[in-house]
Amino acid sequence: MADVNRGNRPLSPHLQVYRLPIPAVTSILTRITGHALVAGIVLLVWWLVAAVSSPGAFAAADWVMRSWLGFLVMTASAWALWFHALSGVRHLFYDNGLGLEIENAKRGSWAIIIGSVVLTLLSLIIFFVS
Repeated sequence: MADVNRGNRPLSPHLQVYRLPIPAVTSILTRITGHALVAGIVLLVWWLVAAVSSPGAFAAADWVMRSWLGFLVMTASAWALWFHALSGVRHLFYDNGLGLEIENAKRGSWAIIIGSVVLTLLSLIIFFVS
């Protein structure tokens, strides 16, 4: 057997060495945002159920929704919804064999990231102006 010095190098690439490509990051974020949308849905459903339950229950739920934590969760949910929706549109293109080249996949990933942030900001502006 060859004399190999195995002590000075890692056995496999780690996150410190290997950087995930942006399409892989957006793919992982698509799965995360799909699950994270549950937090916003639970908060929204609690608020709606409290609205038909009693004035006290609605006051408590409304206080949470209007707090900084409620605002943060709902804003993050809006971003997650836009991100997840744009990723779904990208996958429709992928299913038709479009955009699968490496450079197109990178551009599509950046379009999803930038588009989700812009659409979230636009949603907040529309919500607070009207």
